[in-house]
Amino acid sequence: MSIRVDPEQTAQLQREAQAWLRRLTSGKATQRDLEGLRRWRETSVLHAQAFAEARRLWKALEPAIGQATAQQPELLAEHRQAMRQPARQPVLARRAFLGAAVGAAGAAGVAAAVYPPLALWPSVNEWNADFRTATGEQRSVALADGVGLVLNTQTSVQRQTLDGRTVGIDLIAGEAAVELSPASGASVMGGQSFRVVAGAGRSDAQAGRFEVRYIDGGACVTCIEGSVQVTHGAGARTLLAGQQVVYDAASIGGATAVQGADISAWRTGVLVFRQTPLSHVVAEINRYRPGRVVLLARALADRPVSGRFAIASLDTVLLQIQRSYDLSARTLPGHVLVLS
Repeated sequence: MSIRVDPEQTAQLQREAQAWLRRLTSGKATQRDLEGLRRWRETSVLHAQAFAEARRLWKALEPAIGQATAQQPELLAEHRQAMRQPARQPVLARRAFLGAAVGAAGAAGVAAAVYPPLALWPSVNEWNADFRTATGEQRSVALADGVGLVLNTQTSVQRQTLDGRTVGIDLIAGEAAVELSPASGASVMGGQSFRVVAGAGRSDAQAGRFEVRYIDGGACVTCIEGSVQVTHGAGARTLLAGQQVVYDAASIGGATAVQGADISAWRTGVLVFRQTPLSHVVAEINRYRPGRVVLLARALADRPVSGRFAIASLDTVLLQIQRSYDLSARTLPGHVLVLS
């Protein structure tokens, strides 16, 4: 007798299995949790298979998790400390939650919470976000009168408030486009600029449009309309329309011009690469595609890639990459694709 598999049901069961695994490795699992897992696994053969696959993937990643744990996770408690403001009480609460989680969890639990394997679930910092988008999702948010946000895939933000007013956001991870009406600076923020904190820097504007991207410790701010003041411990930059600046925890670059076709390309469903290392291209594809693409051919990691690719056709893009670089592809459960 064959079992008819519904792809949507399979994906849902995989998410549930990952949630059970997160709980079991959190250091806070109880006997009731174990009984709940047992009942969940016994619901059907598909439930049992989903958990077995999640556990198999976890075991395969244990060496990487151990290495991540050794990288002083306590430093995460200082993340963006220089940019914290008194009005940021929700963010401080999230930091306290992170500290409690680190203190209570075992080594594997800490690594799983702070460094999710293959990014298959959100990190601890993202759990307390006010707004979060899933893989491949884009979302528009009316944050306040005159303030609009468009969140790209895998983006988490937390609202900043002062005296009950929205004055900015904390971009925990991902990419956000900010749209400010000319009156927003006066009516919403009492004449103050709207602020986006991302990593070691912050971006302030009173009107216009700008985008902030913050991924893996690196940030990029692009001014589309109006002007944006970018402040960093290593200096400040004023961006005009068509300019951008990049920074990380240690330094900030100079303002550079952006090609018009590249601005907001993601909002039109396109990814643009200009002499981008193949490893970075794969990492960007992983932000939009369910599961994970793993590039094992490390000798090709720095090969430059240029082109404009439709987000809706990423499987076709991956096939082109496979053929261009004579790679072999292996598909694993959970939409994991290994290129070697």
